[in-house]
Amino acid sequence: MHSFSRDFALAALFWLLLMTQYCSGAEPNSQFLDGLVLLSAQSFTEKEKGIELIGASQDPLAARTLQSLLDGKLFYTSKDNILVYGESEGANYAISDFLSGESLGLVKKRNLEKITINNTLRSTLKTTIALINLQHPDDTVRLAAVNAVLSDINPELLEILAGCYQTEKNEQVRDALSVALAIGGLRQQDTAKRLEALQSVRGDVHPVIKNEIQALIDRETDAIVIKAAKSTLTAIEGKIAWFARLETLFFGLSLGSVLVLAAIGLAITFGVIGVINMAHGELIMLGAYTTYVLQQLMPDSIGLALALSVPAAFGVSGLAGILIERSVIRFLYGRPLETLLATFGISLVLQQTVRSIFSPLNRSVATPDWMSGSITINPILSLTSNRVTIFFFAMLVFGALFLLLKKSSLGLNVRAVAQNRAMARAMGIRAARVDALTFGLGSGIAGIAGVALSQLTNVGPNLGQAYIIDSFMVVVFGGVGNLWGTLLGGLSLGVANKFLEPWSGAVLAKIIILVFIILFIQKRPQGLFPQKGRAAE
Repeated sequence: MHSFSRDFALAALFWLLLMTQYCSGAEPNSQFLDGLVLLSAQSFTEKEKGIELIGASQDPLAARTLQSLLDGKLFYTSKDNILVYGESEGANYAISDFLSGESLGLVKKRNLEKITINNTLRSTLKTTIALINLQHPDDTVRLAAVNAVLSDINPELLEILAGCYQTEKNEQVRDALSVALAIGGLRQQDTAKRLEALQSVRGDVHPVIKNEIQALIDRETDAIVIKAAKSTLTAIEGKIAWFARLETLFFGLSLGSVLVLAAIGLAITFGVIGVINMAHGELIMLGAYTTYVLQQLMPDSIGLALALSVPAAFGVSGLAGILIERSVIRFLYGRPLETLLATFGISLVLQQTVRSIFSPLNRSVATPDWMSGSITINPILSLTSNRVTIFFFAMLVFGALFLLLKKSSLGLNVRAVAQNRAMARAMGIRAARVDALTFGLGSGIAGIAGVALSQLTNVGPNLGQAYIIDSFMVVVFGGVGNLWGTLLGGLSLGVANKFLEPWSGAVLAKIIILVFIILFIQKRPQGLFPQKGRAAE
């Protein structure tokens, strides 16, 4: 009686599926339907046949069906024998019709009959799902399919992967297939094939390859294979260490480019006017807040808002700088201590003004899509897009400023005043006007630095305080008023800081850098590139 009712249920399921496909306007796939019927069989052998039929059916639902079965989320309703997809929600299951996706509400676990599988079927399912997805037109799906089977490669799957490798056009998928084939080779019974596989992966930095070689060493009994595996592992670890150093260099250059942006404006004002501007960090902060405000005004155009923030921040911080120079600093030339105290007071005023307008809380600035994510060189080395963009942006700003100071009349006047103020005045150069414009230029570049920093950290009233000391260190180390010195000094200090951090920690690394600069200035007081001119001293 039980067998009869079981057969009747299977027949009913077959017709239900057939009618569903007819109603949806699709031609019924008998191979897919036969496979679904076999999944409900008691025998695991019959279920395996069903999996193979579904996999070979080329039905659009095949991959989803097998993945749901592998995840343990494929059921039949006990009452109607309807195929459903179920998600556990406490003591109940939220089910939906598997074919139509229509929600069927919550049911008790006792009202469902789970389609059970064993370890053999799990292996068959993974192989079949991989085979289906490896034929998918989407490169991303094929890549995910290869990565999903790296830990479960068997001889049958290895043969399939080898065939896919021959026909695959996408370079990234081919690389993943190459890794999979290498792993399969390392698991071969034949010693010669294992040695061949070890030779093929020498220098491959994929973490799965490294783990597989270590596992081979642990289980291997052949001394020749063990020696070859250890040699290959040493080569891989050496290459991984090299890429790790390359990544550290990238982060050092990234930090250095930020320091260059933050310090280059200070180098101009300090070199030309001789003013120790303690409010320079707050001018950076104004540029960051300008970016935040523009994004609030243009919430649907984040990328455009960021692009407009560059000239806007230059204008806001530049005008603030000119106002500071005209209202305070012009009366304190030649009095460095009073200038330092006055600019420190201005920095406190700017911080409190920002707190009153925007509150003391940090503000988050969105990153546009074209600056999000990372550029993957290999499984070990990955470069974040925002830092790469900021590095090239810093070099662009440096190049533009260099050309301005070398090729324009303003640049000529600035260099003349910086080298010999008295002689420049005697030649008719309006030194006071040059001072104001120079201070505005340096302040405007500080604002541009704030735009870049807004993409790396939160924007807050204390943003500039984190970079003011580093900016002075860069200027003094590179040489007061020298652009090339600022560039080389910023990049050098950024790289040195990042190479010291892994073994000394972030705080101790900064202390070591500071001690080094103090000792360096003792030997070379004028920095890497001393200022030239009769008044340089």
